[in-house]
Amino acid sequence: MTEIEAFHAHVYFDAARLTQARRLCEDCRDRFAVEMGRVHERPAGPHPDWSCQLAFPPDLFGAVVPWLALNRDGLIVFVHPETGDDLKDHTEHALWMGEVRPLDLSIFDGS
Repeated sequence: MTEIEAFHAHVYFDAARLTQARRLCEDCRDRFAVEMGRVHERPAGPHPDWSCQLAFPPDLFGAVVPWLALNRDGLIVFVHPETGDDLKDHTEHALWMGEVRPLDLSIFDGS
């Protein structure tokens, strides 16, 4: 089995939900001591929407992911592991809460 180094949860939002998304990410950071990345007010990396990344170790998955599911209040959350295979991590290994959004997979080698 491939080793999971960490997980990323990307919270997607638009201008109308910026404050809500920021609050959700800050609450998650404060509650679980996860690492909160920048709040991107434009698409970044493979992500098609504005987003904020939450990074956390595998041992927090069972606490963080259910909490996000219950507190996302309609926001889209994309969760993926970090195994070293970016393409598979963002496709085959990924989880979605809410609408599945099209990622720009061209940034990964081999896609």
